[in-house]
Amino acid sequence: MSAHFLPPCVPFDRLLPTVQQQGYAVLDARSVQQWAGLSAQSLAALQPAWDDLPSDAYLKDGGRYRRRRHSCFVVDGEKVEQAPHRAHWQPVAYNALHGGMLRWFEPMDPAVVANPTWTQLLRQLAAAASSLKGQQPWYIESHLFRIDTTDGIGRPTPEGAHRDGVDFVAVFMVGRHRIKGGESRVFEAQGPNGQRFTLTESWSLLLLDDERVIHETTPIQPVDGPDGLGWRDTLVITLRAGGFQE
Repeated sequence: MSAHFLPPCVPFDRLLPTVQQQGYAVLDARSVQQWAGLSAQSLAALQPAWDDLPSDAYLKDGGRYRRRRHSCFVVDGEKVEQAPHRAHWQPVAYNALHGGMLRWFEPMDPAVVANPTWTQLLRQLAAAASSLKGQQPWYIESHLFRIDTTDGIGRPTPEGAHRDGVDFVAVFMVGRHRIKGGESRVFEAQGPNGQRFTLTESWSLLLLDDERVIHETTPIQPVDGPDGLGWRDTLVITLRAGGFQE
């Protein structure tokens, strides 16, 4: 059995310096609240949205283990606008398994998009990106994921270790239910070094500089045996300068 490695959390005021230094950083839930100016209760109020995610019909391995919604936004300073609904597309260079496909997913619930907590979360991420790479509009894709053990095993990243082809990737742990596995792994894109750890705390954050590191998450299995059902809920938000991937 593999060891359970604790995430290398830093204080909220060390988030950006740590990303600058090593290409990624982790905040625990309390630090996320301090950094974003949000309460635990306001973040928890978003979580029911993960109970209403349609199945992902594009999995090339034939799996039934992934559910998701997808919406796009443009954040320019304090201004947050939802973009017209669009397909999610990645080049094969970044996603060898599902790249090159126009994948149309159901959009986020309008009530979640209208929630001030959601707007503040996007503003804070865009502000962090501008602090690291200069003030500019940020083109944001948000993905609500539930990976479950319907097939006995669930694969959060079936494409393996990868980059997303953006500037920054924010991975929020939303919740884990009766699973083992789901270890996060982050590696230098141009070097041998890497780190592994497991995000378990709801609304903890892994922030990645997508140009400098690659990442993956190991498969999950149910803890109650093959007939038990477990799941792992995450919010993945990508930020890209200059426009959405075409």
